[in-house]
Amino acid sequence: MTVSEIGVQIKERRKILRITQPDLAEMAEISINTLYKVERGQANPTVEILNKIADILGMELKLEVKQPKL
Repeated sequence: MTVSEIGVQIKERRKILRITQPDLAEMAEISINTLYKVERGQANPTVEILNKIADILGMELKLEVKQPKL
């Protein structure tokens, strides 16, 4: 999943939950500008930031080992 795709998922989930960008940024203790950039795929957020956002939105990050192509 790319940074842009992650941003789209975050934005869609935030809108479903009817949470504004300023409110989510405050809850995650990040700047509104950072959240804005994350949602648009213009940022390279840390795993810590993504975890904070995901936790608030009821999402989780998963890291999986790719299956080798045969």
